[in-house]
Amino acid sequence: MKSVDEHILRATKEIIVKFIEMGRLSPSNVHESFKDVYKTVNDTVKKNLDQPQDASSGSPKS
Repeated sequence: MKSVDEHILRATKEIIVKFIEMGRLSPSNVHESFKDVYKTVNDTVKKNLDQPQDASSGSPKS
């Protein structure tokens, strides 16, 4: 597994844990929500990896 994929998986896990701690998600419903959260994190990270960043501002180049 690539390093980026490991970070995506860890971030997803942390988000799910926070949702459970806040009472927004029941542990019995994790399997339903995990895929959605993972897809969102994965799509966001991969989209931003594909775009070159301007080193001075941190925003994507136009």
